[in-house]
Amino acid sequence: MAKSKFKLNSAGVGQLLKSAEMQNVLEEKASAIKNRCGDGYGQDVYVGKSRANAMVFADSSAAKRDNMKNNTILKAVR
Repeated sequence: MAKSKFKLNSAGVGQLLKSAEMQNVLEEKASAIKNRCGDGYGQDVYVGKSRANAMVFADSSAAKRDNMKNNTILKAVR
């Protein structure tokens, strides 16, 4: 069996991780998590230094209390 080599195109992978398509995928995932959390939670997608990132956060004081008491965001990610 012949050995084959694979060389990863780092610049291409970097472009893929920051692309609009990746941001759309992250937006969908963050939206699903936010919807499982309930009212008072928000979401954001942004492009960082090396990749696109998504976050879900407690936006209201009631949601912050709920998240501190019940780990709502962590449970919604599962």
